[in-house]
Order: sequence, then C-alpha cells, then structure tokens
Amino acid sequence: MTQVMFDLDVLRTFSTGMALGSYARAADKLGRSTSAVSAQLKKLESQAGTVLFRKEGRGLALTDAGETLLAYAHRMLELNDEASAALRGADLQGWVRLGLQEDFGETLLPAVLGRFARAHPKVRIEACVARSGELRERLELGQLDLALAWDAGDQPLSPHAERVARMPLLWIGPTAPERVDAPWWTEREHRAGVRAVKSKEPLPLIMLDAPCPLREIVITALDRAGLPWRRAFGSASLAALWAATSAGLGLTVRTPFGLPTHVRALDRAVLSLPALPQISLVLYRAQARAEAPASRLATLLLEAVRQHLQLETVQPR
Repeated sequence: MTQVMFDLDVLRTFSTGMALGSYARAADKLGRSTSAVSAQLKKLESQAGTVLFRKEGRGLALTDAGETLLAYAHRMLELNDEASAALRGADLQGWVRLGLQEDFGETLLPAVLGRFARAHPKVRIEACVARSGELRERLELGQLDLALAWDAGDQPLSPHAERVARMPLLWIGPTAPERVDAPWWTEREHRAGVRAVKSKEPLPLIMLDAPCPLREIVITALDRAGLPWRRAFGSASLAALWAATSAGLGLTVRTPFGLPTHVRALDRAVLSLPALPQISLVLYRAQARAEAPASRLATLLLEAVRQHLQLETVQPR
C-alpha cells in the first residue's frame, strides 16, 4: 500500500480556513483564488480517502475524520515552522527577558517559550508573571525587554508599545450556577430580566487586590447604576479569583481571553448588571529597535495571541 504524503501547503490552507471560519477569508489571507482553495480541499479529501467536511447551514463543518486531521495538521505545521525558524536562527544568541500577566500564563507561556527555546537553544530566556503596573515599572527600569499586559486606559501608552487587540470586559460567574445557593444569586436568578426591580441584596465582588484598574472600572459602573455591592473576596492571584468565582462566592470581571472551564461569561442584561467598557491588550517593548532575540520572541507572541483570538471568535464559549 502506497504511503500517503500530505501536502503541507494544502494542510496550511485547511488549517487557516477553519481558524478564520471561512475558506473565502482564507483565500484572501493566503493570496489565492477561491477556486484554487476549493481544488486544494478536494485534493486533501482525495489524499485522506474519506469525507472531511459536511454541510452546516450555509457553511462547512468538519466530520470526525476532519477533526482528527485538523489536529494533526496543526502539529505538522507547527513542527514545519519550528524547523524553518531553527534553521534561520540557529546562530541566534543572547538574552531576552519577558513579562506576562497571569491571564496568559497557561494559554501562551508553555507553547511560545517551548517553541522559542527549541528553535533558538543559544538564547537565554528569563520570564516572569506579574500584574500590569509592576510589568510597566520593570520595563521603565530596564529589567524587561518585552511585556504582554492589559491596558485599561488609566495611563498613557509608552512610546514603544503596540496595541494588539481591544477586548470586552465581561461579568464572570460559575459554570454551574444552579449549584450556587446564596441569596444574592437566587434573588437575581428569580428576577432575571425584570429590569424595573433592582436587587436589594448587595452584589458580592471577587476582585484583585488594589491597585487594580479593573476594580475601579467595576465599582464606578455599579455605583453609577445605583446597584449595591460588597467585597466578597480579594487576592493578588488570578487563579484564586477563578476558584472563588467557581465556588459561587460572587462575580468577577475579566476579558474572555483564557477563561478556565469552571467559570463562564454571564449575560449581563438578563441579570440587570451594568455594561462595561473594552480594554486593550498591549505588547510593550523596552526599545524601538529590539535586539534580535527579543524581536523574534515578540513575533512568536503576536502570532500566538492572534491565533488564540481567532479561535475565540470562531468557536465562542
């Protein structure tokens, strides 16, 4: 039996189309015609020897075989890109210092740093996780080369900062709210959608310890809406906030980036909660023209962030 050799170029088209949620958009991004993309997908199904797509509304969805192949495609393309980067940057040497907020620790840190370290074994990496204010301070002191952090607009951006995305702030609660047996929740659940009647039970807030820009945004929004609130849980750790929220101690506020499975975004209109603004995801650089190691790591970070944001958009929680 002849061994099938999948075409990486075709797999990239396949992967890109699923990430963007449209093969027409994939054609634009890859600089190909839609007919060329269609031909590539037919070739892929022929190589696979099975049906990879099924009709879903006006679009396409993957069959079980398609899902399996997509997972392998991601791995094959990542290995290909890693090999290419390693050959181009085999002699890259130096030192790069990276700071991240806790939101990105599990979603980005392992994959990005692992990929960078394999491609550039002669580069020494120092990474730390801290809050946005501390990361900006360490950049100003020359202790970091790069930092990925949220910006709530409370301070001017540094001259070498790049705004990567704008993301909404959401009210976050437990994944299984039916297990929450507390007056503040049962009253709101009972009166859900009844906007004329405001809850008398103070809303318990789960927030990071001060100083925290999000804390001020949330409190200001609740006060303007005339909604009573109380501090139910505070911590310097985001993981602790997720645990308290999952346990039903109260609600917290965060963007949808990297939400763990035991919490979820709530419909604020149904629960008569105030709307919240967007905040910016920013990549801070210590210098306008970074050294080669920092520049390469910044490129990988931006790629990983944008891929994650595409998946969040195409596959909402």
